[in-house]
Amino acid sequence: MPLTFSNPPDVHPPLGLYSHTVRVPEGAELLFISGQLGVRADGRTPESIGEQADQVFGNIVTLLRAHHLETTDIIKLTTFMVAGQDGDAVRAARIKHLGSHRPASTAIFVSQLVDPSWFVEVEAIACKGKSSTELI
Repeated sequence: MPLTFSNPPDVHPPLGLYSHTVRVPEGAELLFISGQLGVRADGRTPESIGEQADQVFGNIVTLLRAHHLETTDIIKLTTFMVAGQDGDAVRAARIKHLGSHRPASTAIFVSQLVDPSWFVEVEAIACKGKSSTELI
């Protein structure tokens, strides 16, 4: 049984880049990705939220590939953005790296991340399984 991304008709259509639910088949293998920051492999942090968001999603893609997974295997994203920062820049980076894929998602504005130079953090859950856009 494939992953099923669903937007049932009795609930409002998604208001962003997500699906309301994702059904994971029994016995599927899950990968939990810790919150990724806009920190490059050399430890440097770009100054803008757009550059940081691009690095965040680039890091997620790299971690997925290390486990032989693709972005379409992501079933859940949680995004934390510092209030007052440009959420559209995060959305643009997400589209750049995830394309039209719409996992279950939550986005939250926070007052600050652990280091004040960080503006965005994204955690992900991925699942080994054949993706499907079947709607219930």
